[in-house]
Amino acid sequence: MKALYGQQNSPGEEMTFVFQERENLPPTRDHDVKVQVRACALSWVDTKLLSEIKLKKELVPVGREISGVVLEVGSKVTFFQPDDEVVGILPLDSEESGVCEVILVHEHYLVHKPQKVCWVEAAGTVRDGLRAYTALHYLSQVSPGSSVLVLDGASPFGTIAIQLAQHRGARVISTAHSLEDKQYLERLRPAGARVIDVSHGKIDVAESCLEETGELGVDIVLDAGVRLYSAEDEPASKSQLLPHKHDIITLLGAGGRWITTEKNLQLDPPDSHSLFLKGATVSFLNDEIWNLSNVQQGKYLAILEDIMEKLSNNIFRPQLDEPIPLYEAKVSMEIVQKNQARKRQVIQF
Repeated sequence: MKALYGQQNSPGEEMTFVFQERENLPPTRDHDVKVQVRACALSWVDTKLLSEIKLKKELVPVGREISGVVLEVGSKVTFFQPDDEVVGILPLDSEESGVCEVILVHEHYLVHKPQKVCWVEAAGTVRDGLRAYTALHYLSQVSPGSSVLVLDGASPFGTIAIQLAQHRGARVISTAHSLEDKQYLERLRPAGARVIDVSHGKIDVAESCLEETGELGVDIVLDAGVRLYSAEDEPASKSQLLPHKHDIITLLGAGGRWITTEKNLQLDPPDSHSLFLKGATVSFLNDEIWNLSNVQQGKYLAILEDIMEKLSNNIFRPQLDEPIPLYEAKVSMEIVQKNQARKRQVIQF
């Protein structure tokens, strides 16, 4: 039985991916569930975060969002029984690679998969759904009538965030990074999201958002990273299509909430003063927090169940690539790790 792992020989070096033969699985412990994996979504591996929380290993398991069938359960498992269809996210400290035919998972990381939902969609939506819920419910309390700006709305996360915000009755504005993205966003159902095409670099996002909201500003901003410096000083890896932090601060309304994925965000005193005058807040979106602390376990599982329910009711329609066979998993993971995949990559077994 083979499983996929990532290797990084020295810090800063590109990660390489290898299949390793696995020994037989250890015996099923009291709270373990043995799952036959049917689909596994690939996500970027944050090696810096792993080393910061002392979880860096020589071989890092790859593929954490899985769906599959329960084969066997431990003696104290109460939520599942053999033949149940399940979906979940393996924790950061998991020894298991999701890109493997059979794995052991603690029951508290799994929920039931509705029968209407296919394996690939379940695995491909659970992570983006969790991020969207964290951003829009727990960090910003989205409500009917509020205005939400989703940057890079055609990304897998952006797509689910738009659908969740619209389902909650919010007015959505989104940016598109290319003509294809613009066309995709305009085809999204339910229609109604206002799309700003920033692919030519000529459109001022702040100006467009203020115009759209009658100069009141946006209530909630979900960024996809921001530029911190002038164009000449910005690292080459950062897209020039991203807005500058000053644009975000300008377009925020009174009491606005800025949800950022920019882990190295720097705010100068004038930036902080502008946010103070607006009574605005900045929150950092780190969806790993749910599994780094067990305090919120019940809430976390309720979110996963709700994501599956919305998927089965067609409220969520994820941005997925064609299912990938196992033998192409290594190549696909290299593309994901270089941030070159525009759609969610899912391995189908």
